Amino acid sequence: MALTVRASPLPPAPRPEDIFSPAQWETLLAIADTVIPSIGYTGTADSSTTHIVSQPQFDALVSSLRPAAVEDESEAAKAAVQYLDESASSIPGFKESMCRTLALHVHQEGLRGIKTILAGLNNFAVSFALTGSRTPFQHQPYHVRRQILSSWRSSYLPMLRAAHRALVALTKKSWVGSSLSLPLVLGFPNVPVHGATSESFPYSFLQFPAGDGPEIIETDVIIVGSGCGAGVAAKNLAEAGHRVIVVEKSYFFPNDHYPMSGSEGAFHLFSNGGAELSDDGSIGVVSGSTWGGGGTINWSASLQTQSMVREEWANSGLPLFTSSAYQTSLDRVCDYMGVSTDFIQQNHGNSVLMEGARKLGYSAKAVPQNTGHQKHACGYCALGCAAGIKQGPAVTFLADAARAGATFIEGFKAEKVLFGRKLVKGKKVAIGVRGTWTSRDASGATYGKPAITRKVVIKAKKVVVSCGTLESPLLLLRSGLKNPQIGRNLHLHPVIIISAMFDHETRPWEGSILTSLVSDFENLDGRGHGSKIEAVVMLPNFFLPLMAWENGLDYKTFAANARRMAGFISLTRDRDTGRVYPDPNDGRCRIEYTPSVFDRKHILEGIIGAAKIAYVSGAREIRSSSLAIPTFTRPETSSDAADEGVNNAAFQEWIKKLRTGVPLPTEQSMFASAHQMGTCRMGISPKTSVVDPTGMVWGTSGLYVADASVFPSASGVNPMITNMAITDVTSRKLASIMSHDPEVIKSRL
Repeated sequence: MALTVRASPLPPAPRPEDIFSPAQWETLLAIADTVIPSIGYTGTADSSTTHIVSQPQFDALVSSLRPAAVEDESEAAKAAVQYLDESASSIPGFKESMCRTLALHVHQEGLRGIKTILAGLNNFAVSFALTGSRTPFQHQPYHVRRQILSSWRSSYLPMLRAAHRALVALTKKSWVGSSLSLPLVLGFPNVPVHGATSESFPYSFLQFPAGDGPEIIETDVIIVGSGCGAGVAAKNLAEAGHRVIVVEKSYFFPNDHYPMSGSEGAFHLFSNGGAELSDDGSIGVVSGSTWGGGGTINWSASLQTQSMVREEWANSGLPLFTSSAYQTSLDRVCDYMGVSTDFIQQNHGNSVLMEGARKLGYSAKAVPQNTGHQKHACGYCALGCAAGIKQGPAVTFLADAARAGATFIEGFKAEKVLFGRKLVKGKKVAIGVRGTWTSRDASGATYGKPAITRKVVIKAKKVVVSCGTLESPLLLLRSGLKNPQIGRNLHLHPVIIISAMFDHETRPWEGSILTSLVSDFENLDGRGHGSKIEAVVMLPNFFLPLMAWENGLDYKTFAANARRMAGFISLTRDRDTGRVYPDPNDGRCRIEYTPSVFDRKHILEGIIGAAKIAYVSGAREIRSSSLAIPTFTRPETSSDAADEGVNNAAFQEWIKKLRTGVPLPTEQSMFASAHQMGTCRMGISPKTSVVDPTGMVWGTSGLYVADASVFPSASGVNPMITNMAITDVTSRKLASIMSHDPEVIKSRL
């Protein structure tokens, strides 16, 4: 029986005319219909607007794409024809999706760049320079538009290469999220077909009346953010008897809103509508922005910090990481969440990874899950856990903080940390946080009117910044701190995705997401840098937009075959770094990061390892999120060749080509990141770090950071447990200090 999920409506989309002119929209939609075209056959479709194939080819497509879930053959064929006929602009919600993305989630510089291209394509002279023709792009027949768009990919003009990347990515994202026919041909249900919704913890959030002046409240500790670090800190400090307020810019959703749809989740659960692109567009960065932070939308992987990383950090002057105290904290947070491998049920993709690794002699292992010693075979948890089995902060740490007396504010955008006027021992003393609170509207939704917006000042003895690696440094910068290390040393664990298509349906969105990994490639330089091979979430909204696009027919055929796939990532512990900084126009997070050649070599070796696993497991076709990796199609072989395994000549030649030339050129590859670390890193000197070994910001008193931004370098494993363990150490130390602080004791008398 399928779950019944409450809707989490999106706010009205911005008006199209507030973004582009009618002519610019016409051009943009023509580009979108080139990326996702209608597909027809000779003699029945308009070749000026349609990708034309021969009738035998069309019939073969219909036969291969018929959804198995539709038992009636004529209805199944009808669904396949409908899918092939669908173009991007023919979908009612497609333009609305583009409006929302462009207006809300693309920075002004990027929007100006797109507008410049669209305007140029409507100018005779500029159009000739961009396309080789004076005919406006939208008036060109489909086959010409296809040639033009393809030429931009390798244009000598950086502007056109960037436009190709941006417009193709925008179209894929909006199409996958709004297509009416794709879920039908995939047989993909919007909600799991099994399971039940559990009761959520009954959180209560402070409300404020309308008013002109700021609302002022007092507490012992304010924690900015509600993610994995914040939850641990809130629990420890509240249970130690301190008054704690946790503030979160996003909002709480009960379990019966989960799993959200892809479009709802992108808006309500993730930062920037699902992802933030680096300045050069080479990597999409996915981070949680909801009550519980990344712990609400992660994939349950619960890996402890490895010894080689702990030793590296200890050797940098931080002996904590090789101490028994740190191991105690690792074990404590794992025990608290019921982390175990005992209840794992491997789904198809994870089984392929484990068994394929065994056949190759690789080292594979099960990945511990924070599922409270329960079975939890759900592939939708990246959009929220309806069952409440995933023991993220909203289910565990924050709930216990509430039981210990902590209070909470949702919809609070922290603007700056407040400091006292006087320095103490040469340090600025944190005394609270100022921000803007926005209530829910009259219906309880997180947008709309009437809603109250109110300035709020929270006075506190201690301030804990736990906004995440992307936002914590920006809050410190807005607060007037000048350490040049703030925002630097960004690590992202960049990944490339690989897909393996089989002859049979795999329904890869079913079952646990990430329950296995291969570690043979994790230390390729002898210093702890390399790649792990892991399974990846296979929900269409996450997986398909990242995959490489060659042309419309190829991509639509690939997308419809996702029901037969398994997906893997080559996740790299990156040596080289980037930075985050505030956008000069509106202050939003900007990311300067390009995967280095050094790290890309390691990603490539992980990809080759994953491809070998796919091959020995019988995959018919292997693809990736990089155009630099050509599609490999398994050759038809005789039974005599069945035992050759990865020694197949065609497969070996393909691998040889992958290792030729520059590894994974960034303009041909779509890297992704779900792990952000290091922008407020811990160290022993303000010249090289942002916080000291206790988590306190250099040059301040009473200001701490408690999230993955304090990692001295990349963790090399999914960072949740490392984040929680570090915060467990630092917050317990802070709680002890406060318990003996005369000022804190005095304030309670």
